[in-house]
Amino acid sequence: MATGGLAALAPSAAWAGGQLEEPLADSVRSALSSAIANSAPPVPVFASTEARMDYLRWLIAMSDRLQRRKTNQTERVEFLQTLWYEAKRAALDISLVMGLVQVESGFRKYAVSPVGARGYMQVMPFWTRVIGDGDADKLFHMQTNLRFGCVILRHYLDRERGDTFMALGRYNGSRGKDTYPNLVYGAQRQWLMPA
Repeated sequence: MATGGLAALAPSAAWAGGQLEEPLADSVRSALSSAIANSAPPVPVFASTEARMDYLRWLIAMSDRLQRRKTNQTERVEFLQTLWYEAKRAALDISLVMGLVQVESGFRKYAVSPVGARGYMQVMPFWTRVIGDGDADKLFHMQTNLRFGCVILRHYLDRERGDTFMALGRYNGSRGKDTYPNLVYGAQRQWLMPA
């Protein structure tokens, strides 16, 4: 393999900050571990035909918007299906998660930040030790990364009593500062569905 080929396989740098490791109560650690444990593939279940149609409209619209960043259609659709599933599973706003992924990694699966955060949602490796099996390389697996990121964001939202601004700051390791939350809010607007 040529040197250029090796460079293409190297993880891309990401410039977002990283979560700070905090002591977790055993009950919180157990709940977070349970939340990431089920590795079932993302199979959406819909309460009605209308809900299924809303999902399909969302999938088509987001696929069109994401095409420039993820050119392979199969990869793009798989990413969107998984992100939708994991965001819904964690009771998160899907457009917020899309905005967060845009800011954190620019939708790059193998992004690595200067502080070592990995993957689409730039999850810090310590999380795999705290609530996973300790294998930080799994953070480059799409569903694993999105699962960890969504569970962590949900944890921070719960800790901040639903305050998205503070939860985003905590996710980035910049709690109380407005730069990161404002970047995510700005990116989120690109992923909203028209009313």
